[in-house]
Amino acid sequence: MAIEFNSSKTENTLNPESMKNKREAALKRAAILRETIQDYLAAREKIPSGFDLANQYEQAREAILKAFEATEENWNDWHWQLRHRITEVDTLARFVSLSDQDREEIAAVSGHLRWAISPYYLALVMCDEPHGPLWRQSIPSVQEITDTNGSDDPMAESWTSPAPAITRRYPDRLIINVTNQCAMFCRHCQRRRNIGRVDCHKPRHTLEKALNYVRKNREIRDVLITGGDALLLDDLVLDWLLGELQAIPHVEIKRIGTRVPVTLPQRITPSLCALLEKYPPIYINTQFNHPLEVTPESKRACDMLVRAGVVLGNQAVLLRGVNNNPHVMKKLNHELLKVRVRPYYIFHAKNVRGTTHFITSVDDGLAIMENLRGYTSGLAVPTYIINAPYGHGKTPIAPNYLLAKRGNQLLLRTWENKIIPYEIPS
Repeated sequence: MAIEFNSSKTENTLNPESMKNKREAALKRAAILRETIQDYLAAREKIPSGFDLANQYEQAREAILKAFEATEENWNDWHWQLRHRITEVDTLARFVSLSDQDREEIAAVSGHLRWAISPYYLALVMCDEPHGPLWRQSIPSVQEITDTNGSDDPMAESWTSPAPAITRRYPDRLIINVTNQCAMFCRHCQRRRNIGRVDCHKPRHTLEKALNYVRKNREIRDVLITGGDALLLDDLVLDWLLGELQAIPHVEIKRIGTRVPVTLPQRITPSLCALLEKYPPIYINTQFNHPLEVTPESKRACDMLVRAGVVLGNQAVLLRGVNNNPHVMKKLNHELLKVRVRPYYIFHAKNVRGTTHFITSVDDGLAIMENLRGYTSGLAVPTYIINAPYGHGKTPIAPNYLLAKRGNQLLLRTWENKIIPYEIPS
């Protein structure tokens, strides 16, 4: 079918030049815009955030403290939280209702894969429905060991490591992987192959080799420290590592990958913020995947990081049964902006063995993007990304808004699905 560039044959319901009464046109337009968002306004009332469940969370927190004979001071101590991660079925069953089948499946997974949930995140799970979005991210599913699809290392990180602890897939930036430890081992983790049976930070001599590689390659201007969770390093180690990177003239920015604002906000302490403030510019990307994860405690952690001069972004993962819904993702992005976290990426879940039950269709991701662009603030519209396999990098995926191009004439599809011709002056 031929594409028409003739504006008279395209839909253009709002042409101010053809409207005699500008106020009448504005009122008509406002009514149309108001109607486009009614479905979301109705849906968002049924999608709670962590702030909406504050009372339930408090009850869950008190139950955990009582069971562990712990105090308020313990709860706010991130070291206590790490020491008391829930790692056994019997302990988990004290707090959430497990069927016999649940128990059997978790026990079966435990024989193959490690799992752990911080007391803080467990309190959030206790506010969620059984097998709901937070449960699915934190509590093992038998599909993790029955699903044989996918690869242990679909990003070929072991093949893109030119020096110890380093992954390099781009010309001017690289990753330093510093630990396998996390406050919670997310069930969709892309690096589950590294979890092993014990927590293990990279030794100093390994990190020194990684730093030497950065020093010798002057094109590297951007270094991402990740893991595991980079912020589970001790403050002294972080201080040393960031200081060494700060001293390299060609390193312009430092980035940190962490989920502690989501799974262990107690880790964001005044002493941590003081050391981060010493080494600007620092960018932290975290991973909130559902509005229930945006809580008063996570807000407090984000506020402290912002006051320390850290720039915060979010890299959500598109997960079946968690957030593969346009209204849920929009609500998540709105809640993030309220706590000063900029939605940055939506990652299509990687084809990691044992996690493919989380993988959605690309149509789910495109539907989310269609329902964000134009329907909400540009700040709330992240980039939808598919990671090309074998380390070939992030590939943006977007709905098609440029339908045709002929010379300086374009045919555009707007966010309202109107077809509009546009001519670029020569």
